Amino acid sequence: MRLLIGFLWLLHWLPLPVLGRFGEAVGSLMFYFIPKRRKIALTNLRLCMPELSERERVALAKRHFQAYSRSIFERAVLWWAPIPRIRSLIHAEPRVPKEEMESGPVILFCPHFVCLDVAALAARAVPGATIYAPQKNKLFDEMLSRGRNRFGPVRLIPRKDGVKPILRALREGLPYFMLPDMDFGEKDSEFVPFFGVPAATLTAMGRIAAAARAKVIPVIATYEPNYQGWRVKFYPAWENYPGDDMIEATRRMNAFIEDRVREAPAEYFWTHKRFKTRPAGEPSVYDDN
Repeated sequence: MRLLIGFLWLLHWLPLPVLGRFGEAVGSLMFYFIPKRRKIALTNLRLCMPELSERERVALAKRHFQAYSRSIFERAVLWWAPIPRIRSLIHAEPRVPKEEMESGPVILFCPHFVCLDVAALAARAVPGATIYAPQKNKLFDEMLSRGRNRFGPVRLIPRKDGVKPILRALREGLPYFMLPDMDFGEKDSEFVPFFGVPAATLTAMGRIAAAARAKVIPVIATYEPNYQGWRVKFYPAWENYPGDDMIEATRRMNAFIEDRVREAPAEYFWTHKRFKTRPAGEPSVYDDN
């Protein structure tokens, strides 16, 4: 692990165009040498984008592996490069809503795009909070913790601690950075369409927003063209959310993600088993991958 961390540290000295191309080259190899993940990505794309030809889906899956690998290596810049350099590479659109984040409880809703760590750093204009899964390797865990705190303090809440620490952080005025678009099983989830396919989807964002009377501000980070950094877009706070119907609030969340995925389809996290949990009686869509 020390050798790997040392290698990543060396990478932060590279210009971003060189580092980005290196990451994409590794991603091209990953596409061919990690068949299990390739199959998951192609299964997801067949379900979500049936309008594409198989050749188009394969090309899109390959671009995703390139984008994902690139994001891994570019974390070296986020973890170790001088902060002025990092700030020069992050382009907030229209701006970081610092005043709104300080004016009351706020949930920063960040779907799983490959550059989500950049979105988290951009949002660190004020101290925040987020869920954290401790890593088994202590050295790697310490490195991640330091990296997440570089732009300002963040309260890391272990996933096992449940919702009470999240509500406490919101009531203390800490914006909560939330990534609710993965399949965590049937508990606290509803089967809500995602690209027209029933997907076990957490209703937690609507329930937490209602309990804390929090505004929801979506934020998504994507690559700038020509390896010029990252674009972080902060969307207006959602009006009339969550309302009285938590299932409808969850549908709204999934519909928003769908729209953003179509804008940058290679950068969404296709290698996750988004449809792992199936309604009663439905077979697995992943052939037991």
